Amino acid sequence: MSGRRSRRNSVAAAGNGSSGGRRGGAEIESKKKRKQLVIHQALNADPVDVKTLRQCAVSEGGLLSDEIRRKVWPKLLNVNVYALPSKPGKDIREGHKDYSQVVMDVQRSLRRFPSGMRADQRAVLQEQLINVILYVLQRNKQLYYYQGYHDIAVTILLVVGERMASALMEILSSHHLRDFMDPTMDSTKHILNYLMPILEQVNPDLHDFMHSSSFRTPIIFCVEMLPLGLILNRASFTLLCEDAFGLKKGRVPTGNSHLPSSLHRPCLARYVYCSSPS
Repeated sequence: MSGRRSRRNSVAAAGNGSSGGRRGGAEIESKKKRKQLVIHQALNADPVDVKTLRQCAVSEGGLLSDEIRRKVWPKLLNVNVYALPSKPGKDIREGHKDYSQVVMDVQRSLRRFPSGMRADQRAVLQEQLINVILYVLQRNKQLYYYQGYHDIAVTILLVVGERMASALMEILSSHHLRDFMDPTMDSTKHILNYLMPILEQVNPDLHDFMHSSSFRTPIIFCVEMLPLGLILNRASFTLLCEDAFGLKKGRVPTGNSHLPSSLHRPCLARYVYCSSPS
């Protein structure tokens, strides 16, 4: 008798667990729909409610989908979608000092493209990626290319296409990434000196974890300069970091830059550490 009751209780518990899972899924979907509505209203406001869009971009789940990103990213960075740059011609590659390095980096970026993509499609996108990077550098002689820059550019290219990517990357390079594109690494080193003290104030637990895990400057250096492209394989994490680019236009202080703003979340930083090469 007790055995039958035990089995019945087990079945009931399993049913409750399944029910709880359905409720949890329904709640997540409901939150997603509410957020989509908020974004839609912000986009259709006159003028566009950029403040709300920024809040949505850096909140849980980011901007939810590439379709929404294509609409919101230009608003966050004040890009006129009706005056996008023309597709660059072949002359943009002639004699450029960084051409060879850019080509080598792009050729090594196969895993940054969707798995299962046909080789001919990927080849076209790689050519577009080279064009986007050289377009920005050609128009901004004061900027210096660094290895890893292409990881940011390819993520944006895959979402918005070549012309929009050129416009967005020019804004990001002139403001958000500007300190990393000097002739030397002096500015970057200076910024990194502040990262751990800021983190200690913002999130002591995460600060202690990073110290206890020997999470030192080399990894933080990658985290600061890249959108997780070289550290995380999951594209969703990279896209969330790209969403956070819209947090503030202009040179972004270390505590608010594209990735350290996400380091307030211990799970993300721990994922970075555990996923990084040993």
